[in-house]
Amino acid sequence: SLSLCALSSLQDEAVDKSNFKKCNQIAFYRRQKRLHPGKSLYRVLLDSVTLSDENVKFQIIHEENKVALQVEIYEIEGNIFRLKIDEASPLRARYKVPDVLIKEPTTQRLFISHKEGGILVLSSVNEDYKLQVTANPFQVELQSKGETVMSMNSNGLLYFEHLQPPSSNRKPAAQNEEAASDFSKEKQEDLGLWEEKFGSFLDIKAHGPTSVGMDFSLHGYDHVYGIPQHTETLLLKNTSDGDAYRLYNLDIFGHKIHDKIGIYGSVPLLLAHKPNRTSGIFWLNSSETLVDISTKAVAEHTPSRSAAETAKQRAVPLTDVRWMSESGIIDVFLLMGPTAFDIFKQFAQLTGTQALPPLFSLGYHQCRWNYEDEQDVKAVDAGFDAHDIPYDAIWLDIEHTDGKRYFTWDKQKFQNPRKMQEHLRKKKRKLVVIIDPHIKVDPSYTLYAQAKEKGYFVKDRNGKDFEGISWPGSSCYLDFTNPEVRKWYADQFAFKTYKASTNILFVWNDMNEPSVFKGAELTMQKDAVHYNNWEHREVHNLYGFYQQMATAEGLIRRSSGKERPFVLTRSFFAGSQKYGAVWTGDNTAEWSYLKISIPMLLTINMAGISFCGADVGGFIGDPDPELLVRWYQAGAYQPFFRGHSNMESKRREPWLFGEKSTQTIRRAIRERYVLLPYLYTLFYRAHTAAEPVMRCLWIEFPGKVETFDVENEYMLGNALLVHPVTEKEAKTVTVLFPGSQEIWYDFRKFKRVEDAGTVKMPVTLENIPVFQRGGTVIPLKTTAGKSTEWMTDTSYELHVALDTEACATGELYIDDGHSFQYLHKKQFLYRKFTFHKNVLSSSCVDESGQYHTTCVIERVIILGFGKQPTFVTASSKDGEKKEVVFTYDTKTSALTLENLALSVDADWEICIS
Repeated sequence: SLSLCALSSLQDEAVDKSNFKKCNQIAFYRRQKRLHPGKSLYRVLLDSVTLSDENVKFQIIHEENKVALQVEIYEIEGNIFRLKIDEASPLRARYKVPDVLIKEPTTQRLFISHKEGGILVLSSVNEDYKLQVTANPFQVELQSKGETVMSMNSNGLLYFEHLQPPSSNRKPAAQNEEAASDFSKEKQEDLGLWEEKFGSFLDIKAHGPTSVGMDFSLHGYDHVYGIPQHTETLLLKNTSDGDAYRLYNLDIFGHKIHDKIGIYGSVPLLLAHKPNRTSGIFWLNSSETLVDISTKAVAEHTPSRSAAETAKQRAVPLTDVRWMSESGIIDVFLLMGPTAFDIFKQFAQLTGTQALPPLFSLGYHQCRWNYEDEQDVKAVDAGFDAHDIPYDAIWLDIEHTDGKRYFTWDKQKFQNPRKMQEHLRKKKRKLVVIIDPHIKVDPSYTLYAQAKEKGYFVKDRNGKDFEGISWPGSSCYLDFTNPEVRKWYADQFAFKTYKASTNILFVWNDMNEPSVFKGAELTMQKDAVHYNNWEHREVHNLYGFYQQMATAEGLIRRSSGKERPFVLTRSFFAGSQKYGAVWTGDNTAEWSYLKISIPMLLTINMAGISFCGADVGGFIGDPDPELLVRWYQAGAYQPFFRGHSNMESKRREPWLFGEKSTQTIRRAIRERYVLLPYLYTLFYRAHTAAEPVMRCLWIEFPGKVETFDVENEYMLGNALLVHPVTEKEAKTVTVLFPGSQEIWYDFRKFKRVEDAGTVKMPVTLENIPVFQRGGTVIPLKTTAGKSTEWMTDTSYELHVALDTEACATGELYIDDGHSFQYLHKKQFLYRKFTFHKNVLSSSCVDESGQYHTTCVIERVIILGFGKQPTFVTASSKDGEKKEVVFTYDTKTSALTLENLALSVDADWEICIS
């Protein structure tokens, strides 16, 4: 086993940027960049067009290499178009990403409405959309009601390296090249066609070069977003040569800020937004992918203009996006919106919605590398009670195992893990343990011995088990792309197999990019071989996705399908939302990392993964008390809320920074717990309607251009505006209150914000600015408990914020918080609260749901109520009216109704006169 010292130096090495490639060191990028914008060498063979219920097919041919490609165009219900390009007759099948789409999408028939003069026009059933295919050069324009929204290959950058037989006199496969004789050996090496060097590493390409790429032009757009994960701004930047956005999952310890290098996860989804429309491009490819972006203004194109009119025409923005992948096929979904919420639904229709988290996992998580032993766990747990700070789960990092053998316990430090879990269970808390994908090479370790015998490890290019160095020293890597391996892995979580595990134990998958110390770019060789003989290069970005899938399945299966799992993963792909939560990885305890975490989380939310967060306090280094407090205040209003720190960091439980800091952190965590009914309802909306929990402002205010680049504040659902403080010793922050017709209220003091637009607000260390939007109702618990489970029977209160019409609506979703009964037995409550004409009423949103709770709504606070009422009554469906005790604050115009005891699961109304 490696000594800690050696591991520490390996991690230090990871910070060394020379370990990671710059774009120009990536051979397929260099090859694709040799193709410059211009006239494409592909043309459509119009006599090959065939039309079926499912799609339109035709072939295109490259004028020089004469290789035919098969193009398939589909319309998918719900305003989605799919374009697939593959070789018409490849030497062998090319990789097509499985398991990410939840099902084969339902198609709608396209019609050929025009086919002459080298132009093919395809119309959709509803006639809103048309696809215009130009034969020579091949390009596709997607029009909505006559307006071009998007065009493909209009810059002629369609690139497709066809498979070639390996031979001694290899011809270069780079598609637009001179004859082979013009290639010197150096030139061939530089193009990295059959092998590619990086430092001391050699990648042998058994199948030669197989890169694909294409350009898309987004008409009228100059704001593009998405393609996580990068430590970058919300708004995607124009890329220059050699500086593309990279999607390649890597373990970059202490990654630097404002860098387009890929880090732990990749979702190849890009969104474009303009005031009247949002569009999306989902490039379904799991190999290394680079994205170039270029926004410019172009003259507006109107065919019937005179020269005089043309001189006056205005410039309109155009954004070109070029996708370049190392391998696979071109399989791209064009999401036509037209709103951002439509895009989220369309993406979820393809890849699934956010799994509904167990309620405990929305509480606060306390983690460290490492809590030393059972006594340490007990002491930290007791510390939360002693300081009256709520928390739900304590986490164990790699040191809890027997020599980094996952699914085991260190016999000295954790002599009775079951008893420790029983202790936590009595406190109504959970345990989360780390389970990484690398398996220690040790024949006496059952997991290793079984996997080896069954042939479950990824192989190297020579057919032996791939071995790399990780925390346990020499390690092999389970091949999660194999369904049989996933099933076997899921079985390891059975209570009888995973010794001393109980049903309060949940799982954290780390290091699953996969991280390989001393490997090329600290990951697995691309020429390693997976299930069905696919090379690692084809599946790299799916590795973590598959481990989390298998882990979630294991947790579900151990409960015979009854209990919801909780699995946090570091590495992710499109569709990871179906299996749990993600976090932003190894950040640093500096203000700049707190600041960048906001756009990073907003981007991940936009890509379908609502359950995400950043390590509170920063994983690396030691935050000063002010930074730690500010990070807790931000994290309390973000979806996944976990404090975590590195082995080299000083201990930082929330009470170790002086009484003042303890008090402020306690307040922040309690605010989180009181807000859980609202947050849980938002997660139900994410789960059922694909609405992101954490939203950038433009999603809620799509017509307000001033919101398009805002990344220092955000909406939590549609009701709360949150502005974390990310500057040291800040005395004020500048808050943008979007929307001219909106009213905003201070969430804690209830007072209406008098100014509109951009407002300078004073701040203290007590808390961060949070505002409730007029027109919303937020359900809260009346007090915080020791953990979420202690709060089951705690009563509710409603904060009703009135808009300009003196109206408001909001929702509350309740179920048992842990099982699948809400799904299988419809055991849930989904209520709606409406304030209209001085009546607040509660009604049922979904009659199919039934769930009994003794909880009541104890208190209602109405914000922005114009005048002191004379009389307030409450009445339930079954009868008598009763008078309600109220107080009215003339300073804030807040009306408080007390001692209501109205059933959460019943219809009722409150009348104010």
